[in-house]
Amino acid sequence: MIEIAWAEDVKKVAVNTGALNAIASASAIVQLTLLTLVVMSVVSWAIIFTKKKYFQSVSSRNEAFLDFFWKATSFDEIFSKISKYEDSPIAQAFQAGFKELQRLAESDLAQKGGNKAPKLQGIDNINRALRKSVDLEIANFESKLNFLATTGSISPFIGLFGTVWGIMNSFHKIGTTGVASLAVVAPGISEALVATAIGLATAIPAVVAYNHFLTILKKEELELSNFSSDFLNIVKRNFFKED
Repeated sequence: MIEIAWAEDVKKVAVNTGALNAIASASAIVQLTLLTLVVMSVVSWAIIFTKKKYFQSVSSRNEAFLDFFWKATSFDEIFSKISKYEDSPIAQAFQAGFKELQRLAESDLAQKGGNKAPKLQGIDNINRALRKSVDLEIANFESKLNFLATTGSISPFIGLFGTVWGIMNSFHKIGTTGVASLAVVAPGISEALVATAIGLATAIPAVVAYNHFLTILKKEELELSNFSSDFLNIVKRNFFKED
């Protein structure tokens, strides 16, 4: 009878150390920690899917606009159809540069010619307009990525906090009961390990996605910079020729 009772106790302990039961029986602090990690994970995955779709759209729209840009015969033709490419960051950079070029062409300063200073000032204005547009587009690229970086950085430590708290509970039970059996320490150790696992499961996808999106961002930033340089070269050749 004693052996049968002992076997039943062992079976009961084995069932009670399951992950779901460990979460359900965890202390309020550990449960709050796990809830925080779950919320961060859900938000991270939402950002990952949203950003993936956004960057795919940006890439295709930029490609379409550049194909149209190099086939067009004039800036006026491009500007008249710019609404078709409003989702393209490169198209937005072109629009900003072209509008500044139009303002310069309509100003008395640009019409005087002859003097080299107004020409240099005009080019600088266009360059600033392009730079501002590029900076705005890069800010859009970077939007919400800081959350992924933060999640990847702090999630393991939040999980570690839950781990430490679970182990503290185990030692507290040992001190209270005076028994260091598996039945006493297993619940606390189980919830501690669950906290560690969830912390890592939250951090790893966030870090991988952040690094992936950062690589794409640098590529898009390079394309914007290259287009800005090409646009300025075209403007210099056609609108700011030296006599």
